[in-house]
Amino acid sequence: MSYFDKHVFFCTNQREEGELCCANHDAQAMRDYAKARIKKLDKKDTGNIRVNSAGCLDRCGEGPVLVIYPEAVWYTYVDQSDIDEIVDSHLVGNQVVERLKI
Repeated sequence: MSYFDKHVFFCTNQREEGELCCANHDAQAMRDYAKARIKKLDKKDTGNIRVNSAGCLDRCGEGPVLVIYPEAVWYTYVDQSDIDEIVDSHLVGNQVVERLKI
């Protein structure tokens, strides 16, 4: 049995200037936003969810990325509203957000 019910990894990697990377898309701020949203939720409704930064997840060409385990679902996102949808639909509602899935 896993310690966490869901584990979210945000790529926050910064590559050399001019190279594609998640950090160029404000990934750290999006990770911080997601973590704060999760902390505000009642654990009885969400279970035990952990949000972490990750080094390069090697999907740089797909925009900023995050992956949720144990489902191994990969997402891209543009802004906080996309993060809200992932939190509300996937992390709380256990429904994959197909439009953001990569």
